Amino acid sequence: MFIVGLGTASPPGCYAQKECWDLVQHIKAFQELQPRSRAIIRKVLTGNNGITTRHLAIASLDEAFELTPDALNRRFTLHAPELATLAAQNALKQAGVKPTELDALLISTCTGYLCPGLTSYVGERLGTRADVLTLDLVGQGCGAALPNLRAAEALLLSGRCDRVLSICVEVCSAAFYMDNDPGVLISACLFGDGAGAAVLTRESNGHRKIEWKLSGSRLNPADRDLLRFEQKDGMLRNILSAEVPQRAASQVGELVESVLTRAQMGKEKIRGWVLHPGGRDVLVALQERLGLSPGDTRWSAAVLEEYGNLSSPSVFFVLERALAEGAPGGYWWMSSFGAGFSAHGAVLEVE
Repeated sequence: MFIVGLGTASPPGCYAQKECWDLVQHIKAFQELQPRSRAIIRKVLTGNNGITTRHLAIASLDEAFELTPDALNRRFTLHAPELATLAAQNALKQAGVKPTELDALLISTCTGYLCPGLTSYVGERLGTRADVLTLDLVGQGCGAALPNLRAAEALLLSGRCDRVLSICVEVCSAAFYMDNDPGVLISACLFGDGAGAAVLTRESNGHRKIEWKLSGSRLNPADRDLLRFEQKDGMLRNILSAEVPQRAASQVGELVESVLTRAQMGKEKIRGWVLHPGGRDVLVALQERLGLSPGDTRWSAAVLEEYGNLSSPSVFFVLERALAEGAPGGYWWMSSFGAGFSAHGAVLEVE
């Protein structure tokens, strides 16, 4: 399988963390929090946590604190199809592929729910064929990009599809919640909105060749409650445990060793690291577990700084950044991880 087109999209509204802090102090929901909770928000929004700005699908910051089920659902319903379509158009343009040439459309999300799913709305906007295979994939959290791509690989290898469009889109601002749980508060201060897309084929198209070589996943249900969504008061509420950075690093480390063993390849062969930037502490834990330097994770850190944690589209942004900045050719490792607790990874060969 080859990645022949890559595209990303984010809302035009870009907000500095300090802007968020200046406003949130005047919000009723903030004033009703316990002093310790208010201190947590201040520390995350004003401290050095690796995030400078976030793109949010709102017209003004005041909208970010309209925390009612109807307001949040409207935000997802309006912006998820828009962002997914824009990322898809960017990927299709780069690939030189027309929407009518697509055989399958796969979309992953976890920050909202539509029925029919996003594939109905995005396929209509793109102008895909009526007989295109559509799959809406939900519930995989930040880790969804790699399972989505693995499903695309299976469709291509089956011979039933020649061109597959893979999309991940998250309107994380449609899943913000505020109470005195530290994980909930930190989530509201870390996540941003965006979409990523890739056009996948069985043959390379002559651009810089990106070949998907080998992949794997690890699922540990025993850690499920450390990172997941729950429904409360009719809204999604993110459970985020302090153990997540170390658990993520452990899972990814074991996965790297497993997949590279199957590939009969040593870690020294990996020349590029495309890692989901779940947060500053996550990247530090990954560096320690994998024996990496800050330079190895610089593309992940750059995406985190500009966009925050984008959840499932994050690795599309990191891959795009690494390619744009001329990362050296050879074997690359790409990883996503999140709810479940799950970790996914793949070896890419890049010209």
